[in-house]
Amino acid sequence: MRNKILETSIELFDIKGYKETSVQDIVDVIGVTKGTFYYYFTSKQDIIENIALSYIEEILSKQEAIISDTSKDCTTKLRDIVYMLISDIKTNRRSARIFFREMRNIEEGNFLNIKSKRSLFKKHYQQLIEEGIKTGEFKESLNADMITFGILGITNWSYYWFNPEGEISESDLTDIYVDMIFNGIKN
Repeated sequence: MRNKILETSIELFDIKGYKETSVQDIVDVIGVTKGTFYYYFTSKQDIIENIALSYIEEILSKQEAIISDTSKDCTTKLRDIVYMLISDIKTNRRSARIFFREMRNIEEGNFLNIKSKRSLFKKHYQQLIEEGIKTGEFKESLNADMITFGILGITNWSYYWFNPEGEISESDLTDIYVDMIFNGIKN
């Protein structure tokens, strides 16, 4: 039941927005009482925090696995991270959109943990770009911070429009993005 409540909340938050979705809306869709809801979650806030934390922890874990692979160069790692984010759309599109759109609705005290993980995800990207610059794989003149924000913007926005079942595959979109990125930064 806990997972059903989470899944329904994700669906409703994505469609209606966090603020416009009530606990009553969630339990009505599932066909249970508010008591059932409160058995598993303390509040609607508890759910949004759970969604955001689960999302960022999952992609952070995948990113760390890619970065720690010593057999790959920076170019390959960067491509693998972009592909990971694009392929993640198939399974986590709604959670990602909620993460990006509804972060402002997470209460300050609970937001700090999520924000620190989000910052760590960005930091890993930036360190990868900096390492590529240092090793001569990427242009020396790059501003790693701005490149990192650019790559994050490109990939994060894809959660809103990319259809993995459409005419362009996840791999094709990754190749388009990586080609666009590397033709601007690769030596």
